[in-house]
Amino acid sequence: RSKPLTSFLFICERKLYIYAATYISAMNVLFICNQNQNRSKTAEKIFKDRFNTKSAGLYNVKAVTEKQISWADAVIVMEEAQRSEIAKRFPKQYMLKRILSLDIPDVYHYNQPELIEILTSKMDKLFEPLVK
Repeated sequence: RSKPLTSFLFICERKLYIYAATYISAMNVLFICNQNQNRSKTAEKIFKDRFNTKSAGLYNVKAVTEKQISWADAVIVMEEAQRSEIAKRFPKQYMLKRILSLDIPDVYHYNQPELIEILTSKMDKLFEPLVK
């Protein structure tokens, strides 16, 4: 009798996993850093097959907009100070959105292998609970 129950539980877990993977692939994720040249631009590129991605900067000529923040299901900043800046600029959106910090300092170049490694590691840890 426990055999069918085990199979049923396995099937349920499998369906949950598939559902979670489908949800993640449909997530709109906005990556933000200071200039949108290195960290957030790299993140947008390397996670485009996993999420719907966009990137923006806080202090560049074409800075992040309220429309971009509204589009995102999750906003990922590279430093804690950037989360505070978003709260100042977009207080209404800040209260409605999930804004997470990866704590990655501005010492990397675009597409640098070390940056890709740290981005992948930190994003896997953030979204791991959704796929287990």
